Amino acid sequence: MLSSEKKTKTARTIVEDVLGPAMTRELWTSNYEKAIPVSVQDFDLSAVLPAVFYMFRFGHRRGKGKFLDTFVPQGSTSGQRRGRPTVKLIAEKLSQSHGFEGFDSDMGRAILADLLLAFCLENKNRALGRDEQVQRVAPAHYLASWVDLPYAVANLRYVPEMLVALLADQNHKRSTVAQSEEGERTWFAVGRGFERNVLLQAFAQGMRQEGPLADRKGDRFDEHTPVGLDQLLMVRLAQQLGEAPDKLRGESAEISNQRPIAERAARHFSEDIRRFVRGYAGEVPRHTLVELLESCMAVGLTAIVTSVIEVLFHWTQKGEVPKKSDQRPTLLFVDCSNGVNRQLRARAEECMDDFFRRLERLPVILMALRLLDYSVRNDSQLRREKFQDRPYATEWVNFLGDLLFERRKEARGVLDYLDRKANELANDLKEEYPEAAQMLDSKHAEPHPVWRLAETLTYLQGRKNTVDNVVSLVDSSLLMNRPNGLGARRLVTRQVIGGEAARSRDVRSLVFTDAVLDYLVHLHVLPGGDKTGYRPLALRDFLHTLVDRYGFCVEVAPPGMLISSETLRANRGVLEKRLRDLGLLVGVNDAEAMKHLRPRFGFSEELNDMD
Repeated sequence: MLSSEKKTKTARTIVEDVLGPAMTRELWTSNYEKAIPVSVQDFDLSAVLPAVFYMFRFGHRRGKGKFLDTFVPQGSTSGQRRGRPTVKLIAEKLSQSHGFEGFDSDMGRAILADLLLAFCLENKNRALGRDEQVQRVAPAHYLASWVDLPYAVANLRYVPEMLVALLADQNHKRSTVAQSEEGERTWFAVGRGFERNVLLQAFAQGMRQEGPLADRKGDRFDEHTPVGLDQLLMVRLAQQLGEAPDKLRGESAEISNQRPIAERAARHFSEDIRRFVRGYAGEVPRHTLVELLESCMAVGLTAIVTSVIEVLFHWTQKGEVPKKSDQRPTLLFVDCSNGVNRQLRARAEECMDDFFRRLERLPVILMALRLLDYSVRNDSQLRREKFQDRPYATEWVNFLGDLLFERRKEARGVLDYLDRKANELANDLKEEYPEAAQMLDSKHAEPHPVWRLAETLTYLQGRKNTVDNVVSLVDSSLLMNRPNGLGARRLVTRQVIGGEAARSRDVRSLVFTDAVLDYLVHLHVLPGGDKTGYRPLALRDFLHTLVDRYGFCVEVAPPGMLISSETLRANRGVLEKRLRDLGLLVGVNDAEAMKHLRPRFGFSEELNDMD
């Protein structure tokens, strides 16, 4: 009979007893920032831009602001403050302020609340209604960065920090993103105001900066500047707060300069968003620009995440990161019909099922990297080795691969240490977690101590939990089931043969929404370098670019997947029809060479000069 104390002893407690609290704390997570510097969890991509604005403007991470104190009634309890404010309360406060007239009636305040919910704010879980908790702010204007939603910037899973590091592209060996130098040539200056950052410039209509750059009250809006209703609402909301939030307190306020290990995809994303903002920010209507930018981030982040996955799978086989020129994203079949054509939908869902089955191995790979990383950094001899790990950790991860494959003489000491810890842990787990102990003891099935320990620790964390975190990361990057996203998810129920109860599960597919098609075409008709206007782009070249740059397969089957030529032709035909309906494809006849893409919007001229 087990004692009561042993019955309640958690897996983490046992691991801490063997490995120690410090090592367990670093291992008991889903993340490995040197591979991908975001939390392996879900995040809301549509809430990222305001935090990016703040970091570019001030050069550090956002802390506490005045949103809660301004819009929650005085005397509210801490519980009431956590559940508020609501758009109803915010509208009541704004209706009494300078700049709002005609909203002092019940109907007026209701209209104002609906306008805020339509253009500026979002309720928790995207719920409708005026009495729900407000949780996110929309990027209607630069001054959205003054609204500290979500309340903790860490809730955005370090995605804004990664985007700032990618766009600022400070390639010197700094561990953090620094304020841009006075004469530095860059499209995305950090901590230098609006005019030297094309993203801030695109969203900062009517803004000027007064006083020191670090002054949180120094941003002023010119009341004579004509702006849209959505922008004006955001300006008035921010003016009620009076100043930008403080820098982050209690943890590092600096912006990490860590980039994803998939350097090719990271650089493509940085180039894509720069070209798109420069090309269209002054011409595309505000609401459409925000949607297309979110599609831009979904496309770029999806390519980064899948490229990192392919890099890590290659590392497990070769112990090295592929050269930048050899890196590619995962090839995935796209249902161009958006689920209308059942055959195309089925092939796309089959492809995503295969992809997600491969992802089940990813938490173990990340655990192995954390094990090796911690062992090296705490080895008295190995920690003297100097390997560059920022902005790209290629050199460092290659070193860990050399240890994994015993290509360095120091490897034996690290592997022996982990083998001893695996044996100790197996002994302590036998009574309460016999399955985990057996995994550690099965040296004939897995002789390598790193993989044996990584498998067991992932199992003890909860295999379903760790895999679900990876799935959530991919879903968030895809903007799953959003009108400007790349992913579609639906619940299907299958009747099991033999009379068992029917089983339900989610199936996913890669799709092109209208917003994604709009973005991809408008991006790739832009010429390279600093040229203006647009270039004629043949449809066949466009489809080749989608495969090579992002892994999106339309008229070709991904490796290992059988798709009939008839189905592939149908998929391309659906895409052509949709492009024509959107006004993005022209061709005088059916000849392949005569089909080319064209934009629907004009081009900005004022954002094409680098100071």
